[in-house]
Formats: sequence, structure tokens, C-alpha cells
Amino acid sequence: MLDHANSETPTALPATPKQIAYARQIAERQNITLPWEVQQDRTLISAWIDAQLAALRMRDTRPSSKQVAFAERIARIKRRDVPDECYRDRKMMTRWIDSNKP
Repeated sequence: MLDHANSETPTALPATPKQIAYARQIAERQNITLPWEVQQDRTLISAWIDAQLAALRMRDTRPSSKQVAFAERIARIKRRDVPDECYRDRKMMTRWIDSNKP
């Protein structure tokens, strides 16, 4: 007798409409094609979205919102301003934070 519970390969869960819509939005913004097979599997589409967002972050040189908030908190404590150019470059913001930590 064949035990169906152990012999069947698990079926992939389909991607949710929300995942597909978000992935399409990312693909359109980056002017790339969202692969059909990725749209069929919840795990694959999640990994694709994560990879695209990571690639976007790598290209974006602006400081993160957390970095800006931290720098502004330091600036208030030290009663000085964060230089304008630091708001345009992540590395400059990092250097400013490192040299001004309380």
C-alpha cells in the first residue's frame, strides 16, 4: 500500500495578489520583466522582491531614514546642525555620525 502523505511532493503555495501587484510595481519602476514562473510561487516571488529591493538599496546613495533620525538626534544633543551634503550621501552621513557620536 502506498502512503500518499509521504510520497507526494509538497505543492507550492500560489503567490498572493498583493505580492504580484507589488512585484509588478517594482518591475515597472526598474523597467524589467517579472518572470512568469516567479508569479506562480509564493516563496519565489518573495525572494524575487527581496532581491530587487536589495539591488535598489545598493544603487541608492542617500542615507536611510534611520540614519537621518540618528544623526538629527546627535545634532540636537550636541547643539549643531547636520551638514546639508550629509543628507545626499550615505557615506558622508556615516562619517558625520561616527565623528559626532556622544
